[in-house]
Amino acid sequence: MNTTLTERVRGLASLFWREVAKFGAVGGIAFVIDNGLTYYLMHGPMTDSEAKARFVGASVATIFSWIANRFWTFRHRRQDNVVREFVMFILINGIGIGISTGFTALAKYGFGVTDKNLLFSAGIVGILVATVVRFFAYRFLVFNKELDEEPEFSHDHEIIERHPHSTAGVRVPEARVEDPDLPGHQS
Repeated sequence: MNTTLTERVRGLASLFWREVAKFGAVGGIAFVIDNGLTYYLMHGPMTDSEAKARFVGASVATIFSWIANRFWTFRHRRQDNVVREFVMFILINGIGIGISTGFTALAKYGFGVTDKNLLFSAGIVGILVATVVRFFAYRFLVFNKELDEEPEFSHDHEIIERHPHSTAGVRVPEARVEDPDLPGHQS
């Protein structure tokens, strides 16, 4: 029992860290896309619209991120319903974009920061906060198809998910119901 549980926990941990590494690689590229485009827009065509520039950069990075995460990071967890998966991904990324754009807007409008480098940095802090939120949301809400098809990960979700009303593995005695029409019934 302990050996099996230990092996399963190690398997889950290994899977988790591989996903984190892939997510980090995709995120690193998306970070460059987001910040490269945002920096260009802040210092060029959208010079007076820093929050909008952050929104555009994040939106382009989001499209890249969905494709890369769907076909690489979480490829074993893709949902069969691509439209639902994409809508969930966009919704979660909308929250992430709101966080990163919100940090830029808060710095500019809330604290009166006018220096473009400080506004750019505020957006980076927002990206870092949003990244943590996105990883767990992707893992548990978007790309959440179970790996039960693979024997080494069969039923691993039962280890980390708690089902308070579950009776799996617990034998419950059947209740005896007496029928008054059957012979031997005592009234």
